[in-house]
Order: sequence, then C-alpha cells, then structure tokens
Amino acid sequence: MRSWPIPEVPALPGDGVPLTLHDTADDRVRPVEVPENGGSGDPDGDAEVGIYVCGITPYDSTHLGHAATYVTFDLVVRQLLDNGHRVHYVQNITDVDDPLFERAERDGVDWRELGEGQTDLFRSDMETLSVIPPRDYVGAIESVDEVVGLVSSLLEVGAAYRLDADEFPDIYVDHTFTEQFGYESRYDADTMAELFAERGGDPERPGKRHPLDALVWRAHREGEPAWESPFGPGRPGWHVECSAIATNRLGPSFAIQGGGSDLRFPHHEFSAAHAEAAHDCDRMAGHYVHTGMIGLDGVKMSKSLGNLVFVSKLTAAGHDPSAIRLGLYESHYREDRDWSQDVLSRAEQRLARWREAAAQAQSRPASEADRLVADVRAALADDLDTHRVLGLVDAWCEDTAASGSVTTTDTTTETTTESAGARLRTLCSALLGVIL
Repeated sequence: MRSWPIPEVPALPGDGVPLTLHDTADDRVRPVEVPENGGSGDPDGDAEVGIYVCGITPYDSTHLGHAATYVTFDLVVRQLLDNGHRVHYVQNITDVDDPLFERAERDGVDWRELGEGQTDLFRSDMETLSVIPPRDYVGAIESVDEVVGLVSSLLEVGAAYRLDADEFPDIYVDHTFTEQFGYESRYDADTMAELFAERGGDPERPGKRHPLDALVWRAHREGEPAWESPFGPGRPGWHVECSAIATNRLGPSFAIQGGGSDLRFPHHEFSAAHAEAAHDCDRMAGHYVHTGMIGLDGVKMSKSLGNLVFVSKLTAAGHDPSAIRLGLYESHYREDRDWSQDVLSRAEQRLARWREAAAQAQSRPASEADRLVADVRAALADDLDTHRVLGLVDAWCEDTAASGSVTTTDTTTETTTESAGARLRTLCSALLGVIL
C-alpha cells in the first residue's frame, strides 16, 4: 500500500541528544536502545532503529486522537534522525475488520470502497500535518499470507488451537503459552478480563480453553470476506495482523511498538505474545510507548458521543496545520488531555509570535540561537517534553522582541541564511514539524 510524500526535514547543526522514552512494560523512562552500527558512527551499516505504530481502522476520518498519536511518533522519528540514526518505521492499516463492515452496511456502501476513501483522507491529513510517513505502510488485506504463516507457526509450536468441534473452526492462541504474558500492560487479572470484553474480545465463546484466549483466524461466515489457508477459508484476527506485519519487516525484536493508551491491553499485549510465542523470544519490543486520550471541552472524545474533531475539517476552516501541532504539544503526550477552541486559539497566537520573532531575528547572528537549539534538543530527548519546549521557544521569542533587531557586522560568517531567525525556523521544522 502506498504511503504519503515525505516532508522536507532540514538538517539542524550540532549534535542531537540520545532519546529517552517511557516504557509501559517497565513503567519508567529509559534510553531507547539503538543498534551500534545503525547510527552516525556507521551510516552505511545495515542496522536500523525499528518502530512499529498501530494504524487506523479506516471507517471514519482522522480525528485529533489519531493525530495526537501519529504526531507523537513523528517526534520520535525526528529525534532519532537528529541523532544520526537510520529508522525503519512500519505502520499497518486494518482494512479488514468488523467496525469497517458495520459502518459500510450502515451507509450502504461497499466496505472496500469505504476503506479506500478513508485511507486516502488519512494520507492527506498526515501529509498536511507534515508527518514523516512509514517506510512500510501495510494493509491487512495485503498481509493475509503473512498472517497465515504466523498462525501456522503458532499451531506448530503448540501455542494455538482450533475449535474443530464448533460450527466455525476458529483458531485461538492459548494466552498462557508465554510465561511472561501480562508484562507489557502490567494489569491484574480482573482488569484484563474487563478490558478484553470491552475491546473486541470474546470471553464467552464456547470451546475456548481460557476466556482470555485471543482469536488469530476467524473461519468464514456467510456475508464476510474470506481468504484461503491451510486451515480453511477465513480472515485474520486483529492482534495477529500487527504481529505478522511488524516481525516480518523488523524482525522478532525491535526498538519501539507504539499506539494510543487504549491499545495497551489487549492489543499490544497479545501482539507481543503472539510474536514471542512464534519466534521464541523474550520480548518483542524494547519500548512499548503509549499516548494519552484526547477529550473535547472536558468530555472524552469518541465516535459514540459524536464529539470528534476532525483534522480535515480544521484545516478546511483555515486553521494552520502547524498550529494544530502546537496545540497538541501543550500537554505531555502520555497525558489524557483536552482540546478546545481555547487550546487552538493559544496555539495560533503562539505560532504568530514565533513567526514574528523569526522574522525579527533574521538580522541577528545564528549563534544567538545555539543555546535554544541545545535546550530544545534536551527537552525532547527527555521523554518528548513538548510543554517545556513551548516555554523555551516562547522565552527566546520574548527576549528577541525585547532586544529588537541587530544587524551583524561579521558578514563573512553570518549571512541572512545563517541568521538566528533562520536557525529558529530550521529547529522548528526539523524537530517539531512546525513551519514558521
């Protein structure tokens, strides 16, 4: 599946700061593990920092909850690039799933047509927001053979079993097969049971060995799409889709698996468990990174409440994509946070101040922005502390406004293209995806 165009990411002078991120499994902030030969020390090396971020189910437009997640991992990619690392970023799109079928039936359209249209809109929104695209953007439809291969491996090692006595011989994975099951989410048994039932699980399904066992292959039902497999026609389960797509491109273990906090369990727990069972590895991802939920005017944003804010509608109304990003940066990415007209207004005012300061500093030497660049790098390296970044740039812009324009006398080393204003623009574009 095609991705979207790569935005311009200018090179920022100086050295990056090694990235630390909060890992849900360990519940602490620690350095992201990067391959020794995948960084600036060996730019021609084969090793890369592998990142897998769960994509959308394309039955509705890109809302700010989606945008907050993908902008967050865009920041991760930008910090790694700034440190000279080579990044292999993979993202899926669940273009075969029950919510897609249900929405298509409700609207009287073909589910493939609905999925393709919403995927196109998602691509457009990501391009508008200057999000660096994944190298591999993979749909569930095109990964069915990979899922079949992974399910076959799970059956071979004894992790999966089939409900042969049932009318529909679905295949499940025994969640107790991997001794470390539960390490990613750190939830207790009661919480797991509650969330499994709420988020697509089927604990009451007759014939399962355990209520928490997850579906990996759904046998064909009348009216549903199906693909052939050695275990009969059917379609992939949700969690195994991401396991197959990720490990086939990044290997059994990679640096970061990411997504919204609602994916912490069951999706990420089972995705990891499936990969670890099939490949006999202790841990699929070095970091499991989760973004907070977005609310609107103090109320959780959800499809059922009808209070979603769509990126495409914001930009169509004339709101600058860079302001949307700045609004999302007001709070820490791991926090559940609120969106409102006030948040957007503050972001637009901030963007205007930054642009004005960049223009005013166009006649000042670039060295005046060196400390700002170093401080912003350090703040972003500290678990993406965007709130601190906003304060740093705000203070620099205020100082610039107070001191006024000063024309440099050393024209041999400081030109307008190497001015403090130009350095601020490069900083914002390279590390924040904000265009001044």
